[in-house]
Amino acid sequence: MHPDRVTFQLTWRTWVRRVGLHGDRGLGLDGSTPKPAFHDLSTGPAGLFGMREFALEAYFSRWQRAARHQLTASESEPLSLADLVGMAGAEDRRRWETLQLGYTDACGSIWLREVIAEGYESVTEQCVLCFAGAQEGIGAAMQALLAAGDHAVVVLPNYQSAETIPDGICAVTGVGLEPMSGWSLDIEAVKAATRPNTKLIAINFPNNPTGKILERERFDALVSFCRHRGIWLFSDEIYRLIERDTAKRLPAAVDAYERGISLGAVSKCYGLPGLRVGWIACRSPALLREIERIKHYQSICNAAPSEVLARIALKARDRILARNRRIAAGNLALLERFFATQDDLFDWQSPDGGVVAYPRYRGAEGVERFCARLLQLHGVMLLPASVYRSDILATPVDHFRIGFGRRDFAAGLAAMEAALHPHAARDRRAR
Repeated sequence: MHPDRVTFQLTWRTWVRRVGLHGDRGLGLDGSTPKPAFHDLSTGPAGLFGMREFALEAYFSRWQRAARHQLTASESEPLSLADLVGMAGAEDRRRWETLQLGYTDACGSIWLREVIAEGYESVTEQCVLCFAGAQEGIGAAMQALLAAGDHAVVVLPNYQSAETIPDGICAVTGVGLEPMSGWSLDIEAVKAATRPNTKLIAINFPNNPTGKILERERFDALVSFCRHRGIWLFSDEIYRLIERDTAKRLPAAVDAYERGISLGAVSKCYGLPGLRVGWIACRSPALLREIERIKHYQSICNAAPSEVLARIALKARDRILARNRRIAAGNLALLERFFATQDDLFDWQSPDGGVVAYPRYRGAEGVERFCARLLQLHGVMLLPASVYRSDILATPVDHFRIGFGRRDFAAGLAAMEAALHPHAARDRRAR
């Protein structure tokens, strides 16, 4: 754990004692007196909340308004409100038209959790807890599970929260996907990274940003190891269900393992990030209660309109996912052809799932200047490797994220090609 964090944790614990956060609400996950629900990371030398800046969100905040071509979007083509409501059955249309804008159930409305649970094999609505986006779910789960004396292993690259939040709580070790092995994960390296006090291993497949889906036999080996050690497996499955080949689809962690925690959302695969609806599926009632208590200090509950709309989307999942797979497949074909003609500048590995990929840039200027040049001179936005920099492990510095889930992808790719070969583009326009 970073030494700057210690002061913040002590401050939080002092505050908890004063306000009685836990009161008499029972025992912790291991039968002991409950630990504080989460750690105060609000100020200090490490920045806001005591954690380093969220690099990806800061990059978008600074640059996305300057981009004419958003080539790094991480979600599928967004649906319009009219299109989504048009997919509603009679019951959900009545629910939408008669909706009252009051508070919702802190766990998520039962009719939403029921349809979420239908996407898993081993859980009911009682095993599902909803959040205002997957980001909140990551934070609440990490805060509920981890304490200062614990240790966590995080597979990288990953969504930054999966590293930074645990690193603000306890000791964390990173294990990198291997670019020379198709971004696969060495399970023996994961085992070697664990300690006697390892509480959690965090994974993300299909992976953001590489699009890698872990081979099934390696996933099974990881689950077996976690079960043997009693380690929680936190699995970010935001891109699950939008694989190129459904035969590669992994089981949800919650179905594969009694201590598996599956993170889901309607943001990426469904193209509905504006709803801000995510969830955790977990078979441990004790852990879900602890996570819910943390949520009470965060969003409290989801927005009522978002819950109705999320249910409509999940009921229409086959239709929406088929649409988004078609768009992604068409764009990926364009991307494959593009990189096949640019092999002097790029190393390309086709993603197994999701709608993002992580090519390597081989140009002499380096990937950071390359991305800056494309954005500032040509309005084409990519995400450079610095956005995925880790505090706990050296990560590749010559890659960039490109997103291919949107309908306007072809125009952005053409602009990128024109920026790389301006003379050829001028010749085509002249003809």
